[in-house]
Amino acid sequence: QVQPVESGGGSVQAGGSLTLSCVGSGYTYMAWFRQAPGKEREGVAGIASDGRRRYADSVKGRFTISQDNAKNTLYLQMNNLKPDDSAMYYCAARNGGSYVFVPFRDVDYGYWGQGTQVTVSS
Repeated sequence: QVQPVESGGGSVQAGGSLTLSCVGSGYTYMAWFRQAPGKEREGVAGIASDGRRRYADSVKGRFTISQDNAKNTLYLQMNNLKPDDSAMYYCAARNGGSYVFVPFRDVDYGYWGQGTQVTVSS
């Protein structure tokens, strides 16, 4: 399978929006993680091949994860961005497995993109 490749990061002011894209398909689960300097990598949003979604509490109501299977692309629409959202964002994917909830542990994912930086200024 194709290694995920992210794009769409950038710098915005607080309250602004960005959409991240990740080219990759055919996986059972895909997710967005982020890591800020000095912090652990954390799950932000994930989606299963059957359409189930999961969001971190910190982004619920502001971020939306979606897939366009025709374009083999995963998206993360980020609205009302806050300075605390600043981080390197990574697309992750895994094949197989059966989880009640979309997994949010980075060890559960075997395919990773190179990351794209998101910076939100106040």
